[in-house]
Amino acid sequence: MQRIRLRYTKRGRLRFTSHRDFQRAFERALRRSEVPMAYSAGFTPHPKVSYANAAPTGTGSEAEFLEIALTEARDPETLRGLLDASMPTGLDIVDAVEARTSGLAERLTASVWEMRLDGVDPEDVRPAVAAFNDAETVEVQRKAKNGIRTFDARAAVADLRVGDGPDDRPGERPCAILRLVVRHVTPAVRPDDVLSGLRAVADLAPPVPAAVTRLAQGLFDEETGTVTDPLAPDREATPTAHPAVAGAAVATAPEGAGSA
Repeated sequence: MQRIRLRYTKRGRLRFTSHRDFQRAFERALRRSEVPMAYSAGFTPHPKVSYANAAPTGTGSEAEFLEIALTEARDPETLRGLLDASMPTGLDIVDAVEARTSGLAERLTASVWEMRLDGVDPEDVRPAVAAFNDAETVEVQRKAKNGIRTFDARAAVADLRVGDGPDDRPGERPCAILRLVVRHVTPAVRPDDVLSGLRAVADLAPPVPAAVTRLAQGLFDEETGTVTDPLAPDREATPTAHPAVAGAAVATAPEGAGSA
């Protein structure tokens, strides 16, 4: 059995796609692409697809991950192209590697987020960001199934800063861009919780909802403060031999391929 790990996006209007909607679209793409999927056992078999830490509905993302199990070996890049062609534009399959290591979910320990605050001057945001960063704790509230939950939004934020925004042009509204790195903790701290924290410490309240995009997620490097590519260990691991795939690649290679 071969396992393939994929990175996909939620762009534009498709950021409002729920996780369940994505699952349905992806399973249709698997069927259209005739992917030799492995299925679970039992009375209602379903394709073996594992999703990891999906972004909330309404949030854009450049870094969503999943893993599929195949009964026959396939070239990851060829498979990626077939699936991407069968997905709606905006739900794009942008990367694929063969799973050669274990623990993909364990490598998703932090996310890099961008928040676009339309109608907010960047200079008005800087004091709020400084107050948030200087605070030891920032308590926020979120509505949960069992009522209102209060928790600390500060501890999970490894970095929060005002980023470079779009060029200001006469007649256009100001726009502040926030960049933040958030550790994946329990309870999960989301970008809207950080906005609630900025409101709590500095009364910052954007006039319109923030446009939020996840730029990356992966293993958080405590020394550098960066988030690393979770698929890198699979790329760097020793390739697994799949004779059927290798034979097909040789048979279909155009004449003269490989020569410089």
